[in-house]
Amino acid sequence: MTEAGAERIDCAVIGAGVVGLAVARALALAGREVLVLEAANAIGGGISSRNSEVIHAGMYYPAGSLKARLCVRGNRLLRDFATDHGVSFSMCGKLIVATDDAEEAKLADILAKGQVNGVTGLSAIPAAQAREMEPNLSCQAALFSADTGIIDVHGLMLSLQGVVEAQGGTVVLHAPVVGGRADADGVLLQVGGAEPMTLLAKNVVLAAGLNACALGRSLGLAKVPQDYLCKGNYFTLTGKMPFSRLVYPVPVAAGLGVHYTLDMAGRGRFGPDVEWVEAEDYKVDARRGDQFYAAIRRYWPGLADGALEPGYAGIRPKISGPAETAADFTVHGPDQHGAPGVVALYGIESPGLTSALALAEMVKEMTA
Repeated sequence: MTEAGAERIDCAVIGAGVVGLAVARALALAGREVLVLEAANAIGGGISSRNSEVIHAGMYYPAGSLKARLCVRGNRLLRDFATDHGVSFSMCGKLIVATDDAEEAKLADILAKGQVNGVTGLSAIPAAQAREMEPNLSCQAALFSADTGIIDVHGLMLSLQGVVEAQGGTVVLHAPVVGGRADADGVLLQVGGAEPMTLLAKNVVLAAGLNACALGRSLGLAKVPQDYLCKGNYFTLTGKMPFSRLVYPVPVAAGLGVHYTLDMAGRGRFGPDVEWVEAEDYKVDARRGDQFYAAIRRYWPGLADGALEPGYAGIRPKISGPAETAADFTVHGPDQHGAPGVVALYGIESPGLTSALALAEMVKEMTA
């Protein structure tokens, strides 16, 4: 790879998911020249289009962690952005429910963690009040999060892209980064696709989701974490929808449990579960539905046999393995990886959507 013939640019953002587009928007609004490189043929075709579309409030994450801080701030920024740009969202609220004594003790821990994290709109409610809010619900105690909602993620990404382009930035599709190196003169990127090109960027932001760690290694960055693929399967619900709010059990290892969410059209779905995989695979095995029925009936005993159908699957970009404590978001700048001008984002799983605009603020300051 050579610098001869390389086009010099200011900022390259690798990845046009919700995080990459949020970062590109922040940089463009700060007056930077921004080029977003997306390997696929459309924006947001990876993690960003395969999640629950939930605006999280921030009560699950360790105090002081990036997940806690960025989620709480990002919740407000996301709602403000959606309001200002006409992106559809609904603050429908969420019930976190306990169905036995052990789960009720976990609710107290979640409430305490939320209070430390500065989460607003979170309160403990008795089972009778929860059942009054959602008559089909079965529980012995609950938390209610008023500041949890759902959002049209595709509409959000289109709006972010619109701001980037209005500020003079460019989103390039079919533009996979196939190699590069970072040195004192800038970051050399070899871009493949239909129109291969070589770029020399002053700043590069890796916001590549499942491919972030592989890209970090390909650029020769130090301290790239080990990555793992954790699949989450969703099942859709036929018939009448049982709840008007989101309903979550207490969290499980590597996820938040098989919960009930709604999309902006009012359709209900359950998921995601936790399935560790070795390669990307988005097929939903109908046999996993057996586990869904048992989990859901703990808080909705009225779920009828045959009411669930395989829906879709997403993959969490984990940087902690099955037997490890869940890792925080990892944001590496030159002090961590030794490459001037590069910010690398690893392990941006949930609550990455909610945190996107706050994360973008942080990245903008690191590239100033």
